[in-house]
Formats: sequence, C-alpha cells, structure tokens
Amino acid sequence: MITHPRFDQRQQVVNELVQRIESGLLADGHPLPGEEQLALELRVSTGTLREALAELERRRYIAMQAEGSAIVTYDGITLDQNNGWTQALANTGARICTELLQLQTQERPELAPQFGLSRFVILVRRRRDNDTAISLERSLMPATGGLEGLPRTGLIDDSLTITLAAYGFVAESGDQWISAAPLGAEDALLLGRTAGTVFLKALRTTFDRHGRFMEQVESWLDPQHFRMYQSLGAKGIDHTW
Repeated sequence: MITHPRFDQRQQVVNELVQRIESGLLADGHPLPGEEQLALELRVSTGTLREALAELERRRYIAMQAEGSAIVTYDGITLDQNNGWTQALANTGARICTELLQLQTQERPELAPQFGLSRFVILVRRRRDNDTAISLERSLMPATGGLEGLPRTGLIDDSLTITLAAYGFVAESGDQWISAAPLGAEDALLLGRTAGTVFLKALRTTFDRHGRFMEQVESWLDPQHFRMYQSLGAKGIDHTW
C-alpha cells in the first residue's frame, strides 16, 4: 500500500470523528452537522471532509442517506453503491469472490468528444457466488491525476472507491441507467453463460466536485440475484456502529 502525504488531513478528520463516535460525544443515530459546518469546524476543505466521510462509511461508522436514488438489491438486500459493488456485496454477508481480470491504460480517441480526454484506465472485475459468476464490471477512469499509475501500483485496500478518493476523485454528481439487455459473446464467455442471455445492465457515470469526469461503470448483473429498487427519502448523514 502506498502512503500519500496529502492524505494526512483526511486521516486527522477520520481519527477525530471516530474518537467522537466511540466516546459517545456523537450519540448513535445522531445526524452529523452539515458538510460546510463540519468542514469549518475541523478546519479542512469540503473535499477533504468528503474523502474522510467516504472512509468512515467504508468502515461502517456512518451511513450516507441518498435522496430519490434508484438502487439495486442482491437477494432482496439493498446494496449501497456509494462504496462500490465489492463492499456493498460484502456487507450483505454473501460469500462473494472478486476476480481482477484487467487493469491497464488504453487509448480511446473515440471517447474524447464525450469526456474531453482520450487516455483511460480500464478495470474489469468478475464476481462469483461459490462457483457461479453473478456479475461483471468494467470501469473506465481518466488516466490523469495519478490514476495513470494504477496498473503499476494497484488499488488501495482492493477498493476502487477508496483509491479514487485517495487521488482526489470524490463523486458529487452523475446518472445511472438500468435496463435488461442480452449478453454479447465476450461477456457471456466471461460469465459462463450463453450469448444472448438476458442480464440486468447498469451504466453509471459520475463526476467529482470539480465537475471532472471520474468514472463510468458498466455492470452486468445476474437477474436471478439482482433487482432494481427505488428509494425515496430525505438526504442526510447518520452514523451507526
């Protein structure tokens, strides 16, 4: 694991909030202050605060509440995609094995009009439940800001979400399309299915707080396990044990 000096402030915020939660200063279920207020109190930027909150959510000290978001469930259990599919599936208690199939940079000039750059980092992962492949994920990220070195350094803690945050890419906006579509020959082979088998397809594009493109993820999900679920509610931040 590579340590980056610019993570010091983020880690200080993480340590401070963990101390407050574990000491009872922040009671269980009590909402945290708003981002601007909390960033001002801790004397950090909102970007650094969001990176710290992402780390706290990964460690399950807090839970972020989304507003009006379409989400996916696995065997009836809601998946929190803010932490990525791997962590979301692990949180269900399912015994999921994640396999890294590809991590490399590629020149994709045809995508320049859409994303404003032509060199990307491509990550392909497959997930299995026992011996059955249940999902295939292709992530497209900009080969800039240090991300171009990922094929050499690998992911931090095997988490793409943590890695992106570590390099300053914290999601703030985007969209997700979910549909049913037939598997092509290549994807069918990787999933051990027959070409043309209908899977649930999720295509999510996210941008960071600076409006920079940070990731496009195409996920193929076994419809025997995954379903779409619409969640409605107020936006906020709670913490939990």
